[in-house]
Amino acid sequence: MSLIKSISGIRGTIGGKAGNGLTPLDVVKFTSAYATFIRRTVTKESNTIVVGRDARISGKMVNDIVVSTLTGMGFDVVNIGMATTPTTEIAVTGENACGGIIITASHNPKQWNALKLLNENGEFLNDAQGKEVLKIAEEEDFSYAEVDYLGKEYMNETYMRRHIDSVLALDLVDVAAIKKADFTVAVDAVNSIGGVVIPELLKRLGVKNVIELYCDPTGNFGHTPEPIPQNLTDIADLMKQGRADVGFVVDPDVDRLAIIMENGEFFVEEYTLVSIADYVLSHTPGSTVSNLSSSRALKDVTEAHGCQYTAAAVGEVNVVTEMKRTGAVIGGEGNGGVIYPALHYGRDALVGVALFLTLLAKSGKKVSELKKGYPQYSIAKNKIELTPDIDVDAILAAMKEKYADEKVTDIDGVKIDFADSWVHLRKSNTEPIIRIYSEASTMEKAEKLGNDIKQIMEDMAK
Repeated sequence: MSLIKSISGIRGTIGGKAGNGLTPLDVVKFTSAYATFIRRTVTKESNTIVVGRDARISGKMVNDIVVSTLTGMGFDVVNIGMATTPTTEIAVTGENACGGIIITASHNPKQWNALKLLNENGEFLNDAQGKEVLKIAEEEDFSYAEVDYLGKEYMNETYMRRHIDSVLALDLVDVAAIKKADFTVAVDAVNSIGGVVIPELLKRLGVKNVIELYCDPTGNFGHTPEPIPQNLTDIADLMKQGRADVGFVVDPDVDRLAIIMENGEFFVEEYTLVSIADYVLSHTPGSTVSNLSSSRALKDVTEAHGCQYTAAAVGEVNVVTEMKRTGAVIGGEGNGGVIYPALHYGRDALVGVALFLTLLAKSGKKVSELKKGYPQYSIAKNKIELTPDIDVDAILAAMKEKYADEKVTDIDGVKIDFADSWVHLRKSNTEPIIRIYSEASTMEKAEKLGNDIKQIMEDMAK
C-alpha cells in the first residue's frame, strides 16, 4: 500500500492500514486539515467548499467521507457529483466558494485515489500552503463544529453544462467552422467522466459523427489510464482503419488531452499545447509558459510569432504563477495540459478539444499535415525507481556539478540544456521515482541521451 503526501495533494492506494494507504481515517484526517487551513486563511465571506470526483470505483466512498468531514467541520458543501478537474475548478468561483476538493488520482491506475486541494480562486494550493495543510494534519490540529453549527450539503450537477457553455462562448472557438468541416471524431475516455463530458462537448460543437471508445463512466478503466502511446493501442488501431479525422484521448479527470492523427499515429502529447498555442498566438499575440520538462517546440513557435516564452518549475501551480507574472495568453504542460486564461487558470481538456478542432477546421488540413508544420522534436521519458538508500539530493547536486559547463537550471531538480538537446532530472511529486526526460531532434537521440544520463546516475547511486 502507498500513501504519498505532497503539496499537490494526498494520493494513495485504497485499503490497508491507516497511514499506509488512502484509508477512510486518512481521508478524514487530511480533509480536516484542509478545512482548518481554509478557515484560517480564507479572505472572502464564504463558508462553502465545492467537492467533485471522477468515476473511480472508490470515488463515491471517498466523496461521502469528504463531504461528511467538511460538514462536520462546519462548512457547507456544494457537491457537483461526477465532474472533471477543470469543471470543479470553475465551480469554486461559480459558487463564490472558499475552496474545493477534487477526488481523483488523475492518471494513476484504479486502485489509487487522491484529494486535490483548491484555494478560493479554484486553483491548486502553492508550496507553502500545501506544507501548512500537511503540518496541520501531522499535528492533528483541528476541531469539529458543535451540533448547531454543522454544515449542510447541497447537490448541484449543472456545472458540466455550464463548463461547456463557457467553452463555446470563447472568442477563438468557432462552432460554425467546426460544424461545416463535418468531422468524424473518435474519443477514448478510459471509462471515466470524460466519457460523458467530451461526447457532449463535441455534440455542442456541431460534430455529428462521434465514435466512442471506453466512454462508459464505470471506473473500471479499459486500459492503463495515462494517455501515452503504449496505453492507447485500441484507438490507434481504430484510426489506422481510416474511420475518423481525429482521435481525442483524455485521462480520468480530463485535464490532459492526447491527440491521434487520422493515420493512427500519435500527434504526441507535447504538440497538443504547441499547436493550440500557435493558433491562439496567431489571433492574440502574447507570452507563453510551459514547464521545464516540456518541449522546446513551444519556445520556437512563440518566438516565431515575435513573442516571449518562459519556463516554470513542473506543476500546474508553478506554471499558473508564472503565467500570471508574465501575463501569458496561453500556457500549460507538455503532458497535454492546456491552460487558457481567457476561461480559467487550470489545465482543461475541454478547452483543448474546442480550440484544436477550430484550428483544424480553419486550416483545411489533415492532422498529420498540421503536425509537419511544427518544429520536430522527440521526448524520451525514463525513470529510476527510488529505494530508501538513494540520496536524491546528493545525486542531483553531483549532476549539476558534472555539467556545470552547460546551461543548467535548478529551480526544479536539474535541467541541463545542450546546444541541440536537453535532459531534465527531478523527483516526482506523485510517485517514488526520479523522472528523466530528454529531448532531441529524433527519438533515437533522445533515448540515447536519457539512457546515458540514467546510467551515470545509477553509477552515482551505487
